[in-house]
Amino acid sequence: MSYDPTAAATTADGTTTDAPPTLPTDRRTGCPFDPPAGLTALSDTPMRRLRYADGHVGRLVTGHAAARAVLADPRFSSRYELLHLPVSMAGMSGELPPAPVGDIIGLDAPEHSRYRRLLTGRFTVRRMRRLTERAEQLTSECLDAMEQAGPTVDLVEAFARPVPALMICELLGVPYAERDRFQSQVAILFDQTVGEGPKGEAYTALLQYLEELVLAKRAEPTDDLLSDLTSADLTDEELAGIGGLLLAAGLDTTMNMLGLGVFALFSNPDQLDALRADPGLAGQTAEELLRYLSVADPLLRSALEDVEVEGELIRAGETVTVSVQAANRDPRRFPDPDRLDIHRRATGHLAFGHGAHQCLGQQLARVEMAVALPALFARFPTLRLAVPPREVPLRDRANIYGVVSLPVTWDKE
Repeated sequence: MSYDPTAAATTADGTTTDAPPTLPTDRRTGCPFDPPAGLTALSDTPMRRLRYADGHVGRLVTGHAAARAVLADPRFSSRYELLHLPVSMAGMSGELPPAPVGDIIGLDAPEHSRYRRLLTGRFTVRRMRRLTERAEQLTSECLDAMEQAGPTVDLVEAFARPVPALMICELLGVPYAERDRFQSQVAILFDQTVGEGPKGEAYTALLQYLEELVLAKRAEPTDDLLSDLTSADLTDEELAGIGGLLLAAGLDTTMNMLGLGVFALFSNPDQLDALRADPGLAGQTAEELLRYLSVADPLLRSALEDVEVEGELIRAGETVTVSVQAANRDPRRFPDPDRLDIHRRATGHLAFGHGAHQCLGQQLARVEMAVALPALFARFPTLRLAVPPREVPLRDRANIYGVVSLPVTWDKE
């Protein structure tokens, strides 16, 4: 008998189960920090069938243990051209193209391993120490500018975007004189109110700039990641692609973790009070916010062969959607998971993924959050929302969840 993944399943007693659901994404009701209610309802089992936007039927993983198992198993591919999208996305239809040059997220071993080894060796202790010092300086400068512009500002524009944008400039070695040009294109690229046309133009302009930057680093290396990589066996196109990947992966995620993280702390005043009372909790606060918010979701894999996970057989060719936000709220791994608790030891969360594709820049993101959050609340002890919480616009239709803007105010002395 042939296997039909689209058919309703029949249980041992002869009853028929419902057809596979589609991925729930609607967050417009309930707590803005919780996964969609429909997704939570599907999380009673760690894995189930899922119908994709093109009719493909694959799997949805919501359990923490099952998610780790899939993400750590090399029998699951990250290659874009093998994946099916769980929901329709603007500008994407039909089969996905292969990863562009330098985009290691969409590659498998051995190509992925080659890039990964080159990059991992460049995230040194010395570089991270220097970037921590720069994070402190840049955060302070952003807070100075915010104080001059206040007492009412959009925290995304004044703080959550410029801090990680400037840190990416530090990482890639963007000269000071060119940072306004760089940041202006970045702002367009990640602005949810901008149409696809201007976004495409901004992306093209950024890639062109990165190509120019690579040539400049080859001619005159400086103390930055891109200069380091010019000594490796990489083409100019590969170097520019890697720069674009680091920008895309490291800016939008951290920007939204900062914006949404502040919103979450405002909404949990006991946790904000605890952080204000003890800035030493900044590291734990960052980890718990990463677990609690899980802004980068979901992660996709494709089975290269039949694989059994948690007692379930996943067929070769099936796309698996790993819901990070559901896995990070799995009560079997995190007790009372729907509560934000900055005293929690949130180790083991999957906000940075897991396995061979775990985020390369995770330590930098941790540094930015652990530096920026306590500094923000120390500088503005009376910082609060300038609008009712229900009026904060959410990025509920974007790849990375967060806030479109976060109007805040404070009392001037």
